[in-house]
Amino acid sequence: MLPPDGRARVVVERVRPEIDCGVFAVKRIMGESMVVEADVFTDGHDSVAGEVLYRCAQQSDWQRSPMKPVGNDRWRGEFRVVECGRYEYTVEGWIDHFETWRRAMIKRIQSGQAVQTECLIGAELIEEAAARATGDDALKLREWARSLPNDQQLALDEELRNIVQRYPARQFANRYEKLLPLLVDRKKAGFSSWYELFPRSSSPAANTHGTLRDCEARLPYVASMGFDILYLPPIHPIGHTSRKGKNNEVAAGPDDVGSPWAIGSEEGGHTSIHPKLGTLDDFDRLLAKAKEHGIEMALDLAFQCSPDHPYVREHPEWFRRRPDGTIQYAENPPKKYEDIFPLNFETSEWRDLWQELKRVVLFWVERGVRIFRVDNPHTKAFPFWQWLIGEVKSTHPDVLFLAEAFTRPRVMARLARIGFSQSYTYFTWRNTKKELTEYFQEITQTEMREYFRPNLWPNTPDILPEFLQAGGRAGFAIRLILAATIGSNYGIYGPAFELFENTPREPGSEEYLNSEKYELKQWALNSASAGNLRSLIARVNRIRSENPALQSMVNLRFHETDNSEVICYSKTTSDLSDIIIVVCNLNPFHTQRGWINLDLDSLGVDARRAFQAHDLLSDGRYLWNGPRNYFELIPESLPAHVMKVRKWVRTERDFDYYL
Repeated sequence: MLPPDGRARVVVERVRPEIDCGVFAVKRIMGESMVVEADVFTDGHDSVAGEVLYRCAQQSDWQRSPMKPVGNDRWRGEFRVVECGRYEYTVEGWIDHFETWRRAMIKRIQSGQAVQTECLIGAELIEEAAARATGDDALKLREWARSLPNDQQLALDEELRNIVQRYPARQFANRYEKLLPLLVDRKKAGFSSWYELFPRSSSPAANTHGTLRDCEARLPYVASMGFDILYLPPIHPIGHTSRKGKNNEVAAGPDDVGSPWAIGSEEGGHTSIHPKLGTLDDFDRLLAKAKEHGIEMALDLAFQCSPDHPYVREHPEWFRRRPDGTIQYAENPPKKYEDIFPLNFETSEWRDLWQELKRVVLFWVERGVRIFRVDNPHTKAFPFWQWLIGEVKSTHPDVLFLAEAFTRPRVMARLARIGFSQSYTYFTWRNTKKELTEYFQEITQTEMREYFRPNLWPNTPDILPEFLQAGGRAGFAIRLILAATIGSNYGIYGPAFELFENTPREPGSEEYLNSEKYELKQWALNSASAGNLRSLIARVNRIRSENPALQSMVNLRFHETDNSEVICYSKTTSDLSDIIIVVCNLNPFHTQRGWINLDLDSLGVDARRAFQAHDLLSDGRYLWNGPRNYFELIPESLPAHVMKVRKWVRTERDFDYYL
């Protein structure tokens, strides 16, 4: 069978980025540039040209951005995404007959050949470009076409070349075989600072269940530390059947409040508020008050049920039954969660289940919630999440989903590819220089960077890592600085974090003793220890907000140190207008000294000139010369430097100052 048009001779292949042959979308943030590369070539010796074609999903017309050769038939182009939502893009290539003529013409002129005929050919090509041009460009091209036969040097004119290239002849153009998806999220998907707290522990009175109004009173405290997202664990009614007691004990006492993740009771399910927390009106008020403080609310999305959830009575077909007729409760052997029934995503009534869960999400979206932290998404079906996220974002493209999935690498990557806006990471357990360097190079320097947005958490209500158990205040400070400066998205579970809560349930366990998951807590927010780390948290968040280099992970680069207990890395803006160098002691017990060896070329710093390194943590200023510089980091007082590079600038009046 003959092709549609055998005259389309240009080959377009190996377009990058492309995720799983175009099945999944590349991700970008509003305002970012999308760089696209492709192999574009043809038979013989003709010159080729290429463009990136792109458009919002709802548009029919393509926008075009020219591509430039980067060597070995590889071409590169870019465009900026300015709207939130779905895009698609592809690459188109064609024979550039004018450039083919011009290239040959230059060689003929340089070798002294007669070029009268070639001038006539060129004049025809210029006339054709004039027919496609408009305004002054068309007039100039027609004048060039008339003059060329009598002035062969016009073939070398760069202005002529530039104008002709504005109006390419895309005759017989070939397009890449696929339209590739691109998902553009709002800026908070790429830069955010999360703070998690339990509203029921926000009462000022001891042993008293907190309310959403009490949580409202905590907003100034959260805002004072510079957090812009307040994440609440489930705020729904909690079941009574098989309710867990303190420290996850199987038998609950009459006053035990249970786990918020055991969702549902006779008082309602996933669209209800726990009566002791308040009402939906109280929630709406909290949402509005948080906005006044510059804080956005994130809700926990835990698709599971207590035995008392209305779904169990109304839709028993949504749950898996054991041979004895009882409903299967959640297990992660040897752990048992008798207070939680997982949903069965293999039920024959899966369509009704999916639609109901979508209704739950849209219920909160319509109340103004735009961020969801999704509990254990890896225990639910991938196709469900792909459908749900796509459905929600088709009408509300500003909604963000954080995947709380501390699971196998390929599962975490799959969740990111199918649409989750951010992902929890293994940062929580990466402590050494080698571990941190290898892990974040994988995330930022492989294809993962195109779809996986890490969110770094030093602790969670479920996880008290060994580093925090043993490291004391210095350990908490080190993990805070690392999370906030390596990551552009990070969060802490507080007030446990700023109060250095570090006692495990038992040796070798990562669970908290007297975990807030199972009981009310009263936190001493105004204690000296809280104030000390609270001020450091506030300073770190202020540094993040004032330095665009820390608001992305695109330009993360690691630098050499001669001390295995110290890590050094830099982050920069694409134009190098903001340069941050972090030197961090990874040992919370001992002072570390040594030398760093900076890759100054990557930072745009002249190795022959001194530059000022301004430590934004201590406000100290250091004059550094060349790539090799000394450090000394005392964990109790100064576990890290967060250096802003200030280059020398020579002025017209011949004196220097720091930029």
